[in-house]
Amino acid sequence: MKYDPERHHRRSIRLSGWDYTSAGAYFVTICTHERSRLFGKVVDGQMQMNEYGQIVWACWKEIPLHFPHVELDAFVVMPNHVHGIIILAPVGARHAVPPRFGKPVPGSIPTILRSFKSAVTKRINALREVPGAPVWQSNYYEHIIRYEREWGHIREYILNNPARWETNENNPDFPSLWRVRQR
Repeated sequence: MKYDPERHHRRSIRLSGWDYTSAGAYFVTICTHERSRLFGKVVDGQMQMNEYGQIVWACWKEIPLHFPHVELDAFVVMPNHVHGIIILAPVGARHAVPPRFGKPVPGSIPTILRSFKSAVTKRINALREVPGAPVWQSNYYEHIIRYEREWGHIREYILNNPARWETNENNPDFPSLWRVRQR
């Protein structure tokens, strides 16, 4: 099928005009394809990662090896999504690069996450013996952390995510669990 910009256009959810190579802290959430519970399960408020979840964990920890200007903060693997904080350190005198949807910008948050998602997908699909099968949703959520207090709240949210799984909107069973509790 020939590319049709009217039909095949994906709207960027990034902050317009923001330089995603800028030093700072970024809170990211990435969900699995169709929110499938691919990475394990939560048991008694603790995440029990399976081999796919362990791949996600390992790939996340390897990000600074591929992007030396990156530091990692809080991170959690959940059954069908991940949350993490990525810190971009100042790198020399970088020139601001205008955001261009779909065009890789070296060292930017989109490029870092694209690389992470690709590595995870390749490793998981090699184990599943299904090359090309989707692991992730095509997009992700990001939030620029601007204040120290906000950073603390986000870190706490990430670290406590497994304990709140029963009431988490990313839990496919959440609506039915909530209805049972309301009776």
